[in-house]
Amino acid sequence: MSDVLLFQTNDDGDITIEDGLVELTDDFRTAAYLSLFGGNEDDDGRDDNPLTWWANLNEIDPASKYVSETEFLLQSLPVTTSNLLRLEDAAIRDLSVFVDIGTVKELTVEVSLIDINKLKYVINLNGDETVTFIQNWKALAEL
Repeated sequence: MSDVLLFQTNDDGDITIEDGLVELTDDFRTAAYLSLFGGNEDDDGRDDNPLTWWANLNEIDPASKYVSETEFLLQSLPVTTSNLLRLEDAAIRDLSVFVDIGTVKELTVEVSLIDINKLKYVINLNGDETVTFIQNWKALAEL
């Protein structure tokens, strides 16, 4: 099964269309991207949150809901190196659906600050597949 390949740009995700065809992928990149950065960035993950992404409202299976705690924290936590661990933990929770449904057995995430307000996410699945995203840290630096 193939997904549309989503990739990160300076102003969020995009797709490639070449000769009228959308580029597809058979790996975890699109599902991981949507798990981390999909949904509503104002959704803090609470069950009673009225700001949940609209498609979550009628979704019964918790594994199919996009909460994206990562996206929420990127726009609410101040830019400090001490918050990198919080972002890693949030990413692991957002991606835990892969483990819960048995798609992967092992999942690790490393987040590093590579430039002013720019993060690198390195996600390792089963020790043999790596997915990397560069993402803007949307919150303001702590003064």
